Parts: sequence; C-alpha cells; structure tokens
Amino acid sequence: MPERALLEPGATIGILGGGQLGRMLAAAAAQLGYRTLVLAPDEESVAAQTASSFIRADYHNHIVLDDFAASCDVVTYEFENIALAPVSYLATKVPVHPNPGALGVAQDRANEKRFVGGLGGRTAPWRRVESLAELEAALAAIGTPAILKTLTLGYDGKGQVRIADPGAAADAWAAVGGRAAIVEGLVDFAHEFSILLARGADGAMVSYAPPHNEHEQGILKRSTLPAPPQVAALWTEAAALTGRIADRLDYVGVLACEYFAGADGPVFNEMAPRVHNSGHWTIEGARTSQFENHIRAICGLPLGDTGLTASRVVMENLIGDLGDWRGALGAHDTHLHLYGKSRRAGRKMGHVTRLER
Repeated sequence: MPERALLEPGATIGILGGGQLGRMLAAAAAQLGYRTLVLAPDEESVAAQTASSFIRADYHNHIVLDDFAASCDVVTYEFENIALAPVSYLATKVPVHPNPGALGVAQDRANEKRFVGGLGGRTAPWRRVESLAELEAALAAIGTPAILKTLTLGYDGKGQVRIADPGAAADAWAAVGGRAAIVEGLVDFAHEFSILLARGADGAMVSYAPPHNEHEQGILKRSTLPAPPQVAALWTEAAALTGRIADRLDYVGVLACEYFAGADGPVFNEMAPRVHNSGHWTIEGARTSQFENHIRAICGLPLGDTGLTASRVVMENLIGDLGDWRGALGAHDTHLHLYGKSRRAGRKMGHVTRLER
C-alpha cells in the first residue's frame, strides 16, 4: 500500500488489539488530536475505554477488515500474537505500521534468532526442535540447564519450560504440547534490560535510556533508571544492534528489544514490534513517552525528545490486584495508572511510576 503524506490531526488511527497498550496509545493519539478506532474480539476491551470508537469482531472477517481499513488513515497493533494473515490483508488496503514483515520475524522465535544473528547480534545458544528426539539431541549439544520455548505465541513467561537435566526432556516436551519449539542454553548474566527505539518512515531514529528490568515468575515487576553500571556499559552496543534491526526491517514505530547483560556484551533475548511494558515509565519519566513517539512515527511527525525528566525513575507493575493505589495517589511525584481490568491472578492491572528529581 503506498504511503500517505504526513497525517494531519483529525485523521483516524486504527489499533488492532484491545489491551492496555492500545489504551495508552489511544490516549497519546488523542493528545495530538487524532481519532482512534480499536478492533478487537474481546468482550472486555480496556482500549475501548479511551478510544474514539470500537469494533468488536474477529480479526479474520474480511468484511470487517474492509470496513475497518476504509475508516482508518493508518493502522497499528498493540500485541504481536495477532495472526499475520489479517495484518497482511489490511496492508493491501491501508498503511500498516510496523509492517507485516516485522511482525512475521517477531512471531517466530527461530526466525527472530536467525535474523538477529545475521545482523551480528549475540544470542544464547539455541536449536529449533520439532520432536522429542530433536530436543534430546539439542540438549546433548547445548547442555543443561536450558529453556524450551514454543516457536510461536507466549509472553510474560507463558509457553516456556525450564529443563534442569536431560532426563526432564520428555516432561518438558509434553508441557509445550509437543509443538515446534526452540531450546536455549541458559545465559550467565548480571542484569536484564531493554532498548526502546522509535523509527520514522524517513529512517530517523531516537532511543531511550535502557531500564533495568526485574521479573517475578516470568512477568516484569519493575523497571528502574538509571540502570546499573554493567547495563550502562552495554548501552551503545545494544542500541546499535536495535537500530540495525529496525533499519533492516524498514520499521516504523516503537521497537523494543530485550537483552541480558552478559560478561562479553549484550545478549539479545527477544524483540517486541510494539510499545512495551518496560517503557511505561516514559509517560512521566521521559520528555516524550513511547506511546506519543509511536503515534508520531506512524503519522509521519517529527520524533520527540527521549531525555529523562528526573534523576531516578522507578516503574512498578500492579499484578493481580491494585496494590496500595490509595497510597500512591498521596505520594509525592508518584503517578498511578489503572487499566480498568477485572482482577485475575497474574494479570497486569496497572502500574505506578515514581520520580526522584
């Protein structure tokens, strides 16, 4: 689909997906004067609460997709587990950012590792496996402990099984449903961090300072800036690799790449072709949030300043419940974001960002 010129305020941005990322994208779009139309099949769509309009429908209905495309000037998506086919179909009708090619790479863990390795990125040792026999052979080559990950789908620790020793291979294979997967050797690392980068259609790029990310049970719990010295020392190399990824994919929008701080340099873990949980701190902690920069990028606007607004920033997820939300409202330089979701164990209900000037 040919690119359209810079989108003037008043244009409509289509958002595929009804979660909290879509919710915050819609809020950022409204701030810049754009309308948003969310398409999602979910009965509960928290993105619909902030969007201009909402269509509840299946992503695979071409009649719905045709109407959706006709109502939008540009389309984006808020999660990468959407099927590639409807995104590719929409791209024949209306500009879609990030492009379907980027989504295709990110959806397949083997393709993703191969792609990044081809750009000179450092990854954990890995093998693609399609049977228990292949898994056992891969473990013999890579060693244990290791992690078995489904080839597609899975986030926040889902679709992953740790293998402590070769004797646990059969149970791990059964746990992922005997589906195609990759097995990775464990990486010795000091910290986890991420690089968030925004790229415009003209190739201009800006990136944010890397947050130090801490996980609990595979779910991001906390992002802190500035990151420890071990992470700061790897910032330039990790940001350069993320930039090469974005350039090679002809990427438009915000791209998040997660890394381990290894002894020999940054070790690429995975990419997310969208705004990212580890960038929520940017709403108050950066001069331009990741959500605003994503909207700027896909609408052809100049990218915003990514500098910090405070000497220290801490973002904590509220997982499963709302935590001490009343206390957060009364604390100095503390910003509460609740997503309007029904409560459920392990579910991201909101986040709190604390600034130290």
